[in-house]
Amino acid sequence: MLERLPYLAAIALVGIGLAVLVDDEHLVKKVLGLNVFQTGIFLFFVTAAAREGGSAPNVAKAGPYANPLPQVLILTAIVVGVSVTAVALALLVRIHAEYGTLREDAVRAAIEEGRE
Repeated sequence: MLERLPYLAAIALVGIGLAVLVDDEHLVKKVLGLNVFQTGIFLFFVTAAAREGGSAPNVAKAGPYANPLPQVLILTAIVVGVSVTAVALALLVRIHAEYGTLREDAVRAAIEEGRE
């Protein structure tokens, strides 16, 4: 059971993040939910790529090798995730300046009011 703990944590993080994304009306909480969701995906990929007895690829010695590609992809995904979070928060600052709220329903109502 202990070896499955990282997988269970990843599933919990993905579930919590997805629930916050779908259920909450506050836009900042949606961005935080997206970050929790991403963290669960990162944990899953890193856990799935781990190999017991594996080592970094080295041509001089034989043995089971660990694939470095998942770690490189996750590192890139972390950089992209931070960038997406920064852009989302900057957009939220603009939305708050324009509409005076960060509640999704109030922003939608203000947009609909402006169209009429």
